[in-house]
Amino acid sequence: MEVTLGPTVLDQYDRLSLYNSPYPAHDAGHAVDCYPGDDAAPSPVAGTVRETLTVRAPPRDYADDEDHLLLVDVDVSATPGLSVAGNDGSGPPAVVARVMHVDSPLDPGTRVAVGDDLGELVFPGFFGPWVDPHLHVGFRRPDQHLRRASGSLPLVADIPVEGVPWDGTGEVVATGDTWAMLDAPDHPAPGRFVGLEATDSDGTRVALDGGFRHYDCGGLFDERGSRRDGTGPVRFLGERVGVADGRSVVWDDVTVTANGEPVHGLSLFLARDAGFGAKLVCPDREFAVGDSVTVAVDPT
Repeated sequence: MEVTLGPTVLDQYDRLSLYNSPYPAHDAGHAVDCYPGDDAAPSPVAGTVRETLTVRAPPRDYADDEDHLLLVDVDVSATPGLSVAGNDGSGPPAVVARVMHVDSPLDPGTRVAVGDDLGELVFPGFFGPWVDPHLHVGFRRPDQHLRRASGSLPLVADIPVEGVPWDGTGEVVATGDTWAMLDAPDHPAPGRFVGLEATDSDGTRVALDGGFRHYDCGGLFDERGSRRDGTGPVRFLGERVGVADGRSVVWDDVTVTANGEPVHGLSLFLARDAGFGAKLVCPDREFAVGDSVTVAVDPT
């Protein structure tokens, strides 16, 4: 089975990522992290709450010590923009949505609609300190283990995504203890999803997603969303950075630098908000608002 999410669902969120996480479901883009851009947690599905679960999170001085899992029996017919392929045809497709990182007050049996506020976004110790609050969304068959981290169904983001060219330069506009946000590249048309541009083996422009290269792999998007089927080397900032396998990219052993010195990486995502720009992950470096930065890839 394969679950597809279209614009009616995904346009609720300012930013998305299928790969920018160490969580097992993101290794092949089998889950999507949805960033609302504010404190709301809009539901990606319509359906009935099956269960809520609270678990301990790794102790971190910057994070909450608990995380939460919300399970929703999806009403596919009431969720515009969601479809399920590969059903056996014996009846309506049955899938369960797994929504994490939301402290939900909803009781089992509660009916929700797309866009309903599911609760309070949390910041658990599973997050790196450079991560923004978000909903983790994946899907399982009802007969699967619903609590286990691995096992989510293949997921397609059926939204057009444009790759935005970038020369690696920018000015710092915001910082945290472990990150710095640049003002470049500009979003060409806020309201549409874009990502930093790379090229595939044919020279075709694509948008990159993922933790480059602090996680093992990333993803490629274009006007077909995440339906790409590529092979061969992928280039970014003038250098080969990995090899495509379908829509996924296994990163090469390269180093991201800022002003000539190594940084942990780049946080790559898809964005439709005007605040889009390159985000440095740099727990061992300090940058200040107004600093000029040149990012490069060192292949050695």
